Amino acid sequence: MNIELLNTGSELMLGRVLNTHQQWLCRRLADLGCVVTRQVAVPDTAHDIQSAVREALSRADLVIATGGLGPTSDDLTRDLMAQLLGKKLRLDEAVLDHIKKRFAARNLPMLKNNEVQALVPEGALVLANLNGTAPGLAMKIDEDGRWKMEDEQTLHAPSSILNSPSSRSPKWLIMLPGPPRELRPMFDNFVVPLLRREFPPDAPFVCRTLRTSGIAESLVQAKIEAPLNTLAAAGLEIGYCARTGQVDVRLSARGGNGKKIVRAAEAIVQKILGAQIYGFDDETIETVVVRLLTERKKTLVVAESCTGGCIANHVTNVPGASAVFLGCFVTYSNEVKQKFLGVRAETLAAHGAVSEVVAREMAEGARSQLGADFALAVTGIAGPDGGTKEKPVGTVFVGLAGDFGTVVERKFNPFERETFKEVTAWQALEMLRVRMVCP
Repeated sequence: MNIELLNTGSELMLGRVLNTHQQWLCRRLADLGCVVTRQVAVPDTAHDIQSAVREALSRADLVIATGGLGPTSDDLTRDLMAQLLGKKLRLDEAVLDHIKKRFAARNLPMLKNNEVQALVPEGALVLANLNGTAPGLAMKIDEDGRWKMEDEQTLHAPSSILNSPSSRSPKWLIMLPGPPRELRPMFDNFVVPLLRREFPPDAPFVCRTLRTSGIAESLVQAKIEAPLNTLAAAGLEIGYCARTGQVDVRLSARGGNGKKIVRAAEAIVQKILGAQIYGFDDETIETVVVRLLTERKKTLVVAESCTGGCIANHVTNVPGASAVFLGCFVTYSNEVKQKFLGVRAETLAAHGAVSEVVAREMAEGARSQLGADFALAVTGIAGPDGGTKEKPVGTVFVGLAGDFGTVVERKFNPFERETFKEVTAWQALEMLRVRMVCP
């Protein structure tokens, strides 16, 4: 099956918004055994959108378009697709009622232009938007090139769409809203069942991702490749995805033996890499840390300087974190480090705020203040200024205090500020994870 993904939005072309749809949808589709063959982003212009969809439908069995379903003048997808396919727009009373109720529930006035979101191309399946106002839309071209409507009437689609050999098979065009909080649950709740019904896989597809830390991608491959050779010959596919300090190992297989092959491969990789595997599939480091703390009935407090609350933000994004996370001290200035964490003035004077000794005193002070089982502390130089020869920009000290004492690790993260903060937060949480699984 050929799948093409079309993301619309001039903001994507201007670099104002990160295209997270491409990554998320490709990943979800791949997990279903449906690999995207082509993806493209286009601005909010009629010519570009229609041209891209026309071209995609000439090749693909399934085209997923995102964005352009809202109420404003640059939301063109709905109208353009109806025009391209020779369909009339009709007012869907159920959708309009949903929109009105959503505004009323928030005690907000509903402007007239919001009603355009209830216009639906004839024959389109409406995908309910449980988190917004604009519904998704799904439309099918049947095998003889006719546009099939729900009431079994048919209209001929333009010949420009039906100019390839693949047009003899049914095609689907799915339109999803742009906001991720609307698109993602809509895809899972409505598109996934549709795909399983309309595009059943030729063979079962099984995929498992093992997430590792503290080991380079090339070394991961060197360690596991030879032991997996026999399974690879039997159909195992191995993939690697590297990020700063992390490597994902993707194990997948198709067919009736796929599950057995992947399970066997996973057992081998786990035996080889051991504690360097911190999670599986979509697990994040913060999810793993909160789970481990919960299982062990332990609590955590955080003292952050250079990360400005980034660690606490990640931890509190995990449901159930309140049972184990006591709080966070964001001690950006030296005065606040002294006042709230008990960092000594002489320590700051002798070693500077970015030092092993200060990280140690921050961790111990935070743990003492809130009585936590564990305390993490970070202090570093995010840049672009402030570095020295001895402590260049990117230098960071991560402290971890517990009933075992206090340990401090020096890291070097020479990235721009946002990446520096994210990487440092990840390193701190990983340091705690390792301590809990390998005490």
